[in-house]
Amino acid sequence: MADERTHPARDETPHERADRNYAELLQELRVTQTGVQILFAFLLTLAFTPRFPDLDSVQRATYVVTLLLAVLAAALFTAPAALHRSLFGQNAKPVVVRVSSRLAGAGLAVLIPAFAGSVLLVVDVTLDRTAGIIAGSGTLAVCLFLWALLPKLVGRADRDDDSPASRQGEDSVRVPADRLS
Repeated sequence: MADERTHPARDETPHERADRNYAELLQELRVTQTGVQILFAFLLTLAFTPRFPDLDSVQRATYVVTLLLAVLAAALFTAPAALHRSLFGQNAKPVVVRVSSRLAGAGLAVLIPAFAGSVLLVVDVTLDRTAGIIAGSGTLAVCLFLWALLPKLVGRADRDDDSPASRQGEDSVRVPADRLS
């Protein structure tokens, strides 16, 4: 998605922009909430399995921390709906969008260790602690790369593509984004 600071603004009012941004945020939340719900359901049922009493203290601690992280992520991802419902009709959409975006970002930040912890726990129980630590660390690294580093790299590349030096000689082959659809 193009950065509005480096690309021409859309022809929309602040209220239209807030409505569009909120609709886009809701689409993102639909995707993430499904993953959080599946993870949370898995973790809730885990305590009622026959093998659960056999977990050692590290595995139980990993389970509890991961469960609590999943609950926190679910709360952060559902908070925008509660915020919107509480402020509905009060002409507060721009602030709802700003706060909801921050809540979603915090939810993603909490979801990363929840994913890593769940992978650590499952691999620890099924294989061994070393394999669990490696798998959990790998999960952590992949999520950090995809959710934190990759967006920065893509944003930087997009800004670099829009620099005057990179546009020299390309004007004849560039098609404005609004003409592609």
